Amino acid sequence: MSKFEIEFKDKIEENISIHKLLYKDAKQIKKAIDLISKSLKKKAKILICGNGGSAADAQHLAAELLIRLRPNVNRYPLPAITLAQDTSTITACGNDYDFSDLFLRNFQALHGKNDILLIISTSGNSKNIIKVLREAKKRKIKTIGFLGSGGGKSKYLCDVGIIVPSNVTARIQECHIFLGHFIFESVENIILKNK
Repeated sequence: MSKFEIEFKDKIEENISIHKLLYKDAKQIKKAIDLISKSLKKKAKILICGNGGSAADAQHLAAELLIRLRPNVNRYPLPAITLAQDTSTITACGNDYDFSDLFLRNFQALHGKNDILLIISTSGNSKNIIKVLREAKKRKIKTIGFLGSGGGKSKYLCDVGIIVPSNVTARIQECHIFLGHFIFESVENIILKNK
């Protein structure tokens, strides 16, 4: 095997081994599925946020609910929205207030009764994530965290915290998108079964 092939194989094995460690969070994952299903049945919505790659994951997962998750499953759109709205909102908040207020301001404007806040953070320590989690707690909105690196400060603020046991950002993000797909697929199955 070439050096490249060995490195590639090692990364695949690292990815798989970290995914397997998610078994320990099966109860938390089930809680997340139950919370989201109950919320959507009550005609509430899922508010999702993250920074950088996690912001892209937030948009990706919102689209899975709004449009379609699986090509063979056609259903009504499910309400989900990312709190990193657009470049105008992001830059206005950064300029007029502070970047750490971005998710907080959007959450204050958009949240409703029975909504769920899903935060995605590889460190669990981003100021804008901490602020929105505290606001959600104050307003009695249930929170789910896709976390990494031990969970950071966020693990103490989330109602349901799922921590990917890794300090490697790429591996954490790979697990986060898997978790999002698995949880939303399970939610979709529950919702379709009850129709």
